[in-house]
Amino acid sequence: MSSQLKNPVQFGRTASEGTRESAQAALVDVGSYLHSRGWSLATSSNYSVVLSRDPLRLLLTASGKDKGRLKRTDFVVVDETGRAVAPTDQRPSAETLLHVALAQQQGVGAVLHTHSVWGTLVSDWRREAGFVRIADYEMLKGLEGIHTHEHALDVPIFDNTQDIAALAAQVEARLADRVHPLQYGFLIHRHGLYTWGRDLDEARRHVEVFEFLFEVVGRSMEPPRRQERPEERMTRNQGGSDGHDYDSQ
Repeated sequence: MSSQLKNPVQFGRTASEGTRESAQAALVDVGSYLHSRGWSLATSSNYSVVLSRDPLRLLLTASGKDKGRLKRTDFVVVDETGRAVAPTDQRPSAETLLHVALAQQQGVGAVLHTHSVWGTLVSDWRREAGFVRIADYEMLKGLEGIHTHEHALDVPIFDNTQDIAALAAQVEARLADRVHPLQYGFLIHRHGLYTWGRDLDEARRHVEVFEFLFEVVGRSMEPPRRQERPEERMTRNQGGSDGHDYDSQ
């Protein structure tokens, strides 16, 4: 499947830059794409785009929706408190406050959250360190503003919790940290990736970059496989240590 979205939409500071209908179509498209890559299976993940800044209006996937089969009705518009702005049968994602915290940052027009195998694994393997270091890979240049492979990025790992308000506060604190600012994305332990962009297309590109790099880093962290000795190979080819072909039974 092509990495280009069928309904590319760019969202910025005002609602006039993208209608709710086109935003819904674009999010249906991105959900199908991320599902096809194995990064948003079943009802995992959630996505959002900024419809307006003042007041903040965020179009967000509703809770419990299969991301590979999203419909245009599977979304809800929330305000800066994470509450739906109009009566609806849809329930906002349980992680709405994380989207709100990120969407309130200057230059953020879309937020994507994925649950991939490699993102889950590296977040577990590097939990004690508190971050995943990604350095000197050409693919880093796919992140907006990075122009050389000679770059090191530490992707923070936050502990998983059902207290999303507390987690959002931690994320906001890191976003405001001038010494170690939170850039491009973060991981939640044994959970998944959050990344963002100026628009949905940029956020989707950042997902692709991170997921590629998580797999590269993850594979490099895997223990090397022990080389099979010649006598072991001979025994295996014979079907067992006594020469009997157990596979034929």
